[in-house]
Amino acid sequence: MEPGDAAKQARAATQLRKGVLEYCVLALMRDRPRYGVELLQALEESGALATSQGTVYPLLSRLRRDDLVTTTWQESASGPPRRYYALTDSGRAALDEFTRVWPGFRDAVDAFLAAPYHPTGDPV
Repeated sequence: MEPGDAAKQARAATQLRKGVLEYCVLALMRDRPRYGVELLQALEESGALATSQGTVYPLLSRLRRDDLVTTTWQESASGPPRRYYALTDSGRAALDEFTRVWPGFRDAVDAFLAAPYHPTGDPV
């Protein structure tokens, strides 16, 4: 690996994560409300989407301000009350739209990555 390759790969992963993290967080709330640490753990388990509290909590605040999620406090058997985040109708609509658009976007990126692109549009 060349010097700087790891940094370049980290930047690429960070940019990709920024682009999809919001919708992955919304998808995690598709079936039930979740609390912040639970969301962080699920993202961590994915490997590629692992992130920090410093990223997720501001994202959750923005999603709340944008009326994509709502919050409630619930008592916890193992500590202080937890803030749970749940999709609103607007959040579900945003997730549905992303789910509709994502396959075409993914396929277009995969096509560019699979074969060299030439100005004529013909693969090598």
